[in-house]
Amino acid sequence: MSDTAKGYLTTHVLDTARGRPAGDLRIELHRLEGGTRLRLADVKTNADGRCDAPLLEGDDFTAGVYELLFYAGDYLGADQQFSGRFLDRIPLQFIVDSPDEHYHVPLLLSPYSYSTYRGS
Repeated sequence: MSDTAKGYLTTHVLDTARGRPAGDLRIELHRLEGGTRLRLADVKTNADGRCDAPLLEGDDFTAGVYELLFYAGDYLGADQQFSGRFLDRIPLQFIVDSPDEHYHVPLLLSPYSYSTYRGS
């Protein structure tokens, strides 16, 4: 993160069914403006379920509506521990109204449900 960056966006994915971080899970970040979706990032989580760097920071992190798109189906389908598939892509849309703050958007994931919150 640069010295001038104040606000930034991070995420963390935890596999609550297996009791471990969700590594190698693909995530896209989009900015939503009217009917337009602008893809800003396409990353995968590391072994700790985190991205290696903030998804957005500095002057690129502005007020607006964003979407994190988690490719949960690909991640869950890679391990045949659970039969049947229910979740596929999980879109989380959220508003950034204070781009000088840290926005942390974790995903708690299981094969049949998920939850999220604004973390710290």
